[in-house]
Amino acid sequence: MKRLIFYIIMMALALPTFAKKEQTLEPSYAWTATAPLGLHEPATIDTLLYNYYQFSIPALTSDAYATTGNYGGPGVNNIFFDRKATSEFYFEDVLRPWVYDAQDQVYYNTRIPMTLLSYNWGGGRLSGQDRLKALFSGNAGKKIQIGAMLDYLHSKGGYDAQHAKNFTWGLSGSYISDRYELQASFNSYNAVVAENGGITDDLYILDPAQLQGGDPSIDAKAIPVNLSDAFSRVKGSQFLMNHRYKVGYYHEEELEDTILKTYIPVSSFIWTLDYKKNRHNFYNNSVSDDKNFFENSYLSVDGTEDGTGYWRLKNTLGVSLLEGFHKYAKFGLSAYVTHEIRRYNQTVDTMLHSADKPKELTPFPDFSIAPKTTENLLWVGGQLTKQRGSLLTYSVTGQFGIVGPVAGDIDIYGSVSTKFKLFGDSVKITGEGFFKNTETPFLMNHYISNHFAWNNDFGKERRFRVGGRIDLPHTGTVVSAGFENIQNMVYFNDKAMPTQEGGSVQVVSASLDQKLRFGVFNWNNRATFQTSTNEDVLSLPKFALYSNMFVLFKVAKVLQVQLGVDCNYYTRYYAPAYQPATMAFYTQHEKKLGNYPFMNAYVNMKLKKTRFYVLYSHANKGLLGGNDYFGALHYPMNPGRLQLGISVDFAN
Repeated sequence: MKRLIFYIIMMALALPTFAKKEQTLEPSYAWTATAPLGLHEPATIDTLLYNYYQFSIPALTSDAYATTGNYGGPGVNNIFFDRKATSEFYFEDVLRPWVYDAQDQVYYNTRIPMTLLSYNWGGGRLSGQDRLKALFSGNAGKKIQIGAMLDYLHSKGGYDAQHAKNFTWGLSGSYISDRYELQASFNSYNAVVAENGGITDDLYILDPAQLQGGDPSIDAKAIPVNLSDAFSRVKGSQFLMNHRYKVGYYHEEELEDTILKTYIPVSSFIWTLDYKKNRHNFYNNSVSDDKNFFENSYLSVDGTEDGTGYWRLKNTLGVSLLEGFHKYAKFGLSAYVTHEIRRYNQTVDTMLHSADKPKELTPFPDFSIAPKTTENLLWVGGQLTKQRGSLLTYSVTGQFGIVGPVAGDIDIYGSVSTKFKLFGDSVKITGEGFFKNTETPFLMNHYISNHFAWNNDFGKERRFRVGGRIDLPHTGTVVSAGFENIQNMVYFNDKAMPTQEGGSVQVVSASLDQKLRFGVFNWNNRATFQTSTNEDVLSLPKFALYSNMFVLFKVAKVLQVQLGVDCNYYTRYYAPAYQPATMAFYTQHEKKLGNYPFMNAYVNMKLKKTRFYVLYSHANKGLLGGNDYFGALHYPMNPGRLQLGISVDFAN
């Protein structure tokens, strides 16, 4: 009933936008400030009709997504070239689709204030999911912009002890003048994820009749799980501020009776401050679950209460010679230095040397880890860019570690792009690559908790990647391919412990994105082929496909409608297992998963500035494809459910 009332309120708020003259909500421009020097990269705002419903289905986060099943829950992208590297606080990595990073902050310069409000919900009383999102941006004149965002996600999950909740909010702002630029943002989130450890027997999904005396029906919420009273909490906040002071001259141009002055910047001085703070806690209040599910208990036999904290303060100072101040200045050139201080706080073993230490505790490994560790790091770097011009643009950024654990680190990334006409069609070719020789994250080397402890001395991981893509907009075709070689790869092994592969692992990938249209009928396909040379270390589905068939039409010339069915499919592979205590996805060779079509039936609609959808997710459950719908080992994907959503773009 509450959802229905909220839906009616949203529609009531949207009605004035139907009656008004069509307004241009698109900002005059939008951008992100890329690390480390805050260069502007063009950005857009999501107001499109196409596949709006996908944001509410965890299995469609990627074309091959290993997930614990629930909306807002942990997951890992198994399209390898779309996967991000392990961060310094790896607990956050598995929640990346649901949390915010200051590097992704979009700044808008709008002629009129804009407010984007959306609400999505679905499922029943015991398995419902809700997400409320709000975004505001407005200008105080041409130079000053302020923004705010809010994102509240709550999902009870399709299975027992699986609920997830995440509250995120943030503020942002920018100031752009001839001489001075500022971009600043603050984001904070608090995510709580119930950890059920997966279901106790896969037959409850594959063949429930075997476990129920011939009865094939099963209530998903009644399926037994391994952990009944455990949860993880991951909290984070980040403040990012980028300053740029430009030195140059005014160019005067006489236009009729006026003189137009244009400021031409020649060089600039940059200061970027980046402060980030995170904390992870794992709680298990069931003593029996602790004993039965986990192999070791180092700190307590009366339940678990682990805690790991992290913060970092990074300052970057740079100077640059800007592109375009002279006709011969065809590129920009920058140099910078970055200092970073990191602090790690870990669980203290108060019983390690106590005479009263319970005998039931697992003997602690022969090492010790300080409860607090501080690192000081220093890099020097440079950047070469060409952002102007339609024929050729490029960017090369390289940095080298000189102080602290990162001494000897090398991190070089480059991209190049060109556009040209071919048989009347616009063709864009992009190439990119990187070389990294980088230190293993601290928490992969040193970690202590009740059920897991390790003290490693891994060598630097070396990665080399090269790839490219071709865009043919006229035919709706995108072709991409890439190759990567990884030496000394660090990963979580079958025991959910970090380990380092001494040799090399190569990954080759190729993908085709093809959009077809015949009148109102559309058929869009995205196919990815990838292979790993060492399946024991890095197992990937060799083929992944996303296919979407729909009709696109208008009703009464004002209501846009997208009506269709889509399907996500990938071949069988040793999908990762998930360890709740460390929020880590790790290798397993017990069972292959995949070869299952995950299908959704939907209708997307857009009227003026309002989008809404009706969706039945996992529509083929029990009808097509069998019952092997697991996202990770012993973690089934959500059962079928009816879902709805509405989004209103207010032009104030």
